Amino acid sequence: MDPAKTDLTHEDLEACPIFLGMAGIIDPPREEATKAIEQCKGAGITVKMITGDHIDTAKAIGGEMGIGDGEHALEGKELQRMSDEELREAVQKYDVFARTSPEHKIRLVTALQNDGYICAMTGDGVNDAPALKKADVGIAMGIKGTEVTKDAAEMVLADDNFSTIVAAVEEGRRVYDNLKKTILFILPTNGAESFLIIASILFGAVMPLTPVQILWVNMVTSVTVSFALAFETIEPDAMLRPPRPAKEPLLSGYFLWRILLVSVLIGGGTLIMTTLMLRDRWDANIVNTVTLNAIVIPQMFHLFNVRSIDNFALNRDFFSNKIAFLVSGALIVLQLAITYLPFMNKVFGTYPIEWDDWLYPFGLGLAVFIIIEIEKAIMRSVRKRRALSGHR
Repeated sequence: MDPAKTDLTHEDLEACPIFLGMAGIIDPPREEATKAIEQCKGAGITVKMITGDHIDTAKAIGGEMGIGDGEHALEGKELQRMSDEELREAVQKYDVFARTSPEHKIRLVTALQNDGYICAMTGDGVNDAPALKKADVGIAMGIKGTEVTKDAAEMVLADDNFSTIVAAVEEGRRVYDNLKKTILFILPTNGAESFLIIASILFGAVMPLTPVQILWVNMVTSVTVSFALAFETIEPDAMLRPPRPAKEPLLSGYFLWRILLVSVLIGGGTLIMTTLMLRDRWDANIVNTVTLNAIVIPQMFHLFNVRSIDNFALNRDFFSNKIAFLVSGALIVLQLAITYLPFMNKVFGTYPIEWDDWLYPFGLGLAVFIIIEIEKAIMRSVRKRRALSGHR
């Protein structure tokens, strides 16, 4: 063109322009985002892409990241013509949506929610804010996100990285599992004490523990053994399980069974041991001290049962939580103190026992550990058979 020319018109393009070349710009997806989407699939989480880009661009990026098949997508103009019922079917069939407006995004979120899905929505622009507000979990971008979007969201992604969301899901599953493990540990503690005392009253036996000793049992297990479960690492299959149903109770029927079983094993085993000792005319002070240890020590063994709710306790991750071994050592020290320190004997009404008397509480603890591991193996087999029959 003439260097003096300051504007370009269609007439200028008719004067035999010479093609010099073309430039292409690509914004490749992050490698960690692609891996995160693959993790989502394994965890039963469906990832859908809703974008304002051209449909061919959306399909290409989606196919590259593992969202959709790279061939099928819906445009906003098609969504506009759909009824709510048709949209509910479309949102199940398609994973990529292009040329969408804020209204389309809200309708897509609503359609998923109406089918019972928990919907999380990410976005950075002002036009994403309504959908983020509508979603069950709105996630705004912390770097590129507008203030309006951040205000509409429940969470702000500090690094704008999708893989961080997956890491948060993983951590959430770890915390939830550890919460269930803690409940599965603490409730049998109270259950065993209750069973022991109620059964003693019903059978007219001597009260096995004094009130202050019961307080000691609750205190020593709460501040030591149960504390370790907060540091448990994530279960190996945590990100291979489908999301739990939103209305699933924290205590399932199986959990109630396990709590009852462990309560009866520890409480019943202690009651039988105490009864046999008294029948053989053991000194009442020694029986009382052995009974106190027989309630506490099996709970230390049970800690290693509940570190893995369903899987075998003696696995390759057995030594992954060093806190579990530290608190178990602390528990043993505390039980030695209440058994042998004179001022502790005076306060709690305990009595020094012979070293071979420790075989009873430790033997009961080992028995509880073995029985629960056998029960877990049986339940794994039952679940496996049910899964196979369901596939057939």
